[in-house]
Amino acid sequence: MASSYDVHVRICSQEIIKYDLEIKALIQDIRDCPGPQSALFNLNSQVKEKFIKLRLRIQDLEQMAKEQDRESDRMDIQAETESQRRQLLSNQTAWRKANLACKLTIDNTEKDELLQRGEAYGTRQRKVTKESLVDSSSHITESLMSISRMMAEQVNQSKDTISTLATSSRTVLETNEEFKSMTGTIHFGRKLILKYNRRELTDKLLIFLALALFFATVLYILKKRIFPFI
Repeated sequence: MASSYDVHVRICSQEIIKYDLEIKALIQDIRDCPGPQSALFNLNSQVKEKFIKLRLRIQDLEQMAKEQDRESDRMDIQAETESQRRQLLSNQTAWRKANLACKLTIDNTEKDELLQRGEAYGTRQRKVTKESLVDSSSHITESLMSISRMMAEQVNQSKDTISTLATSSRTVLETNEEFKSMTGTIHFGRKLILKYNRRELTDKLLIFLALALFFATVLYILKKRIFPFI
């Protein structure tokens, strides 16, 4: 730039060059970034901030070109401005490519980590599965043994119940036989009572007849003695 440029133009150009170099350094950091995503996000935030400052300084430089009195100075500053704009676009392209490369690297790294974690998880899962199977087998065995004991107890209870039922059945049969025997005895006693009642009635009749005959005889004898001629 010609020596006639004023101090503000020189300062602005120097700041533009500084921001350009800082952006290039950050873009290189993005290319080399191994991750994680938070680190990439932090670098991109810094790049955006530098791009904003760079655009503002390019706009300032463009405004300074318009304010120049000499045509040659204005043309020189405008040429510098266009050069810086092209450099800004080049940096933006490099920034996008660096982001793509970094994201690809991070994705591959995360994929490898996921695979390793998956293998480690699979190993742990198989181990846990084996332990779970062993525990399940133990629980099932204990459950089967418990069920077997319960069934044995139930069988014993059933045997006791059957024995009790058999004893009760025999008792019922014996009681039934006793009832039958008592029924026969009662029937026989009833017959005896009826027979005794009939015999008692007969005895009463015989006694009555005997008394009647006795009194008739007495009356006859008295009649013959008292009234012999009647």
